[in-house]
Amino acid sequence: MTSWTAFDKDSEKVGLVGCGRMGRCMLESMLNAGYKVVAFDKFPDAANAAEALGAEKAQTPKELASKTSVILLSLPGPAQLEDVIFGEDGLNEALSTKHIVVDTSTVDPQTTRSIAARIGENGAEYLDCPILGRPSATGKWMLPTGGNADALERAKPILLTFAANAVSVGDSGAGNALKLLNQMMFSCINAVSAEVMAICDHVGIDKDVFYSTVAGSSAATVSGLFREVGKSIVEDKFEAPAFTVDLLIKDAKLALQMAKDSGAPSVIAGTVQLYNEIAHGQGLGGQDTSALYKVFSQHYVDLG
Repeated sequence: MTSWTAFDKDSEKVGLVGCGRMGRCMLESMLNAGYKVVAFDKFPDAANAAEALGAEKAQTPKELASKTSVILLSLPGPAQLEDVIFGEDGLNEALSTKHIVVDTSTVDPQTTRSIAARIGENGAEYLDCPILGRPSATGKWMLPTGGNADALERAKPILLTFAANAVSVGDSGAGNALKLLNQMMFSCINAVSAEVMAICDHVGIDKDVFYSTVAGSSAATVSGLFREVGKSIVEDKFEAPAFTVDLLIKDAKLALQMAKDSGAPSVIAGTVQLYNEIAHGQGLGGQDTSALYKVFSQHYVDLG
């Protein structure tokens, strides 16, 4: 059984692969907490930005793994994970029993279990540790984590520089399963919020009045997501996305496939995904998820 001593941030370095929006939040938090970070991103602008913030820039994932023991991943999806870990000069070429790889990406449980088994052949541990929270809520994130609980305890001081908590939720893949269930809820809450706002004018209620009244109430229907989605709609601000339609489509697709594979295909979230796809088809993929309001608005115009 592998045993780890406490992480010494004064002598050890943390690895970070993926320095995009979420990765940058993580990087800034770790640096501010006094950790030394070695960063890699295949896109030069992102890698250079990480270096400008104070990270040491690695030229390859393999080089990064050779200089660190705890490695965080923040990547778009399964294909990018496969490339970074098992591609040419990938992490796996330098992984050993000293390594803990913490994947904060949103991927399917099956991919997670496959990667964990493959890097486990080198003795490394792999944690699926997706993020529940927006970039604006850095420091308040919840990290449901699947995999070795002892490995999580070693990595936790690092994770708590940018999250409020990191909790063990089961074996490998459990963290991502939980995250995907959350994304199914996200998709449905986003859709019904957008749909109700589109219906307002047709029933004689100004959408601004509806939003301010409900959002300011203690109604059980009020959520943080409704407040964000409704605000974007009443202010007609869709071009500065907190989370894009295309990213939601990607996450919901993984969630729906997971549910189907488990023998519990989704009815509600599956229907909502059709509207997400319509939004993409109308050129709204790069806009905030609240742009689904435009799809419903046009739908009611067409019905009229």
